[in-house]
Parts: sequence; structure tokens; C-alpha cells
Amino acid sequence: MPPHPTPPASLLFHQVVANGLSFRVAMTGMGPRLVLCLHGFPESAISWQHQLAPLAEAGFRVWAPDLRGYGGTSRPTGIEAYSIESLLDDVSGLLDAAGAPRAILMGHDWGGIIAWCYAMRYPKRVDALVIVNAPHPACFEREIRRWRQLRRSWYMGVFQLPWLPEAALAAGHGAIIGLIFKWMARHIPEALVRLYRQQACEAGALTAMLNYYRAALRGGGALRQRMLGYPKIDVPALVVWGLQDQALDGHNLNGLSALVTDLTVVTIAEAGHFVHEDEPDRVTHEIMTWLRTR
Repeated sequence: MPPHPTPPASLLFHQVVANGLSFRVAMTGMGPRLVLCLHGFPESAISWQHQLAPLAEAGFRVWAPDLRGYGGTSRPTGIEAYSIESLLDDVSGLLDAAGAPRAILMGHDWGGIIAWCYAMRYPKRVDALVIVNAPHPACFEREIRRWRQLRRSWYMGVFQLPWLPEAALAAGHGAIIGLIFKWMARHIPEALVRLYRQQACEAGALTAMLNYYRAALRGGGALRQRMLGYPKIDVPALVVWGLQDQALDGHNLNGLSALVTDLTVVTIAEAGHFVHEDEPDRVTHEIMTWLRTR
């Protein structure tokens, strides 16, 4: 595999300094309202490639950054550098760099967790939320106590171990990363999976990616969020959920309407965790239809 993976030529990237880091950001659109797209594990900004152009054509300005530690973005060292507070500060820094006092946040997986938390902690900077297969922290806290979710979250415990998870994920040039997509997706192109494997195997990348989980559990980030409480989210929120998600049980959607004032939930029965990449046309249609109504 080539040592330096190349993103699709159709995406235009820029380096942006925010919160003391250099972020690689895919940018498109010239509209007055910003959509900030936050990816999940083990992906990068490229995961939003199918949604970027339609959003731009609809009149939005769109930024999709590689999150800290991923792709072409800085990789600070240490578990504490990946605390939820640091991740929220990254969002504020990116909004400031974009000159946007407010934005629509779109997040998948870890990016969705960041978006949920940001809307609770910084509501004045959020216009709306689009969440793709990422549980509200209060719902996940409830479900992780039940076997139906706990059995799907075993890997989070393994990720707390030092060095061993990195060694396992790096083996065979990221073979397990490839298996994650093979197991949890149906239609993601092999070339894109190879790119994700290459990005994960760059120096320091896997430790950075795993430190999100370590900072949440070993570093106490999840506990701190619980202690702060979960204020009701008043901005409009769309949740798109692939019901075949092998990592997140669909019961994470239960009770969500009590936590969000203006909630729309769209479930896709035949799709799994990477639904926005696996069924991009359907997901993009749902997002654009919902945004038009708002």
C-alpha cells in the first residue's frame, strides 16, 4: 500500500488552523449558512463525499474536516488531548475559522456524539442537527446497561488496553479495518475501504483514533458529561438510522423525543452503521428533504 493515501480528486481540501491544530477540511459551496460535517470511526471527511455537492447546490457552505488525529489533521499525543471537551473546542474553533457564529451540525458515529454534546453545551451556536447512527449520550448511557447494547459494545472495552488494539488493527496493513466495513456495510467501494485502511496505518493515527474511546472511559469524559446533565435540545434535529447497525442497537432511539423538542427520525430497515455511505442516495434525499422543510 502507498504510504500517503490520496483523497478523491473531486474533493477540494484546505488546511485550516483552529483550536491550535491544523485541520484538513473538504470545502464546497458559497452559501451564507454553514453545514459542518463530522465523521466517525474509522473514517475521515471523505465519508461525506456523497452529501457535499447536494448541500452546496442547495445553497449551503459546507465544511467536512478530518477530526483531530485523523487523515490530514494534526495528531496531538496523550489520551487527554482527545477529551470530549477538546473535541467540542475543535467545533468552536472551526466555526470561528469559518466566520460562522452558528452552523448546522451533521455527524455520524463519533461525529454524531460530538454534535449531540455540542448542541447541549453550546446551543447558541447551533441552527440544527443532522445525526446519522449516533446515539444521544443519555440514551446510550441507558442502553449500555442492557445486554442488547452491551454485547455490541465489547470492542470499547478492548480499546482501553494499551498498544494491543493498535497492533491488532495495524496487522496486515489494516486488515481488521477492512473487515469492519465488510461486516457492517454492503456497498462501500473497495477503493474507499483501502483508503481508510491506509489512513489508519499512518504513523500515530490508530492511537489517536482509539484515544477517543480511552478519553471517554479511562479519561472520565463520559462521566463528566453525565454530571453536567443532559439539557433538552431545542434546535430542530433529524436522526437517520440504519436499523441493521451491528454496533448500535435500535433501542437507542427510544425516549429520544423527550430529549429533543423538534425531532424527526428516519429509519432505514436494510442499512447498517455506515448508512450515509452504504445508501448515499437515500440518506441524501432524506437530509435534503428535511432541510427544505426547515
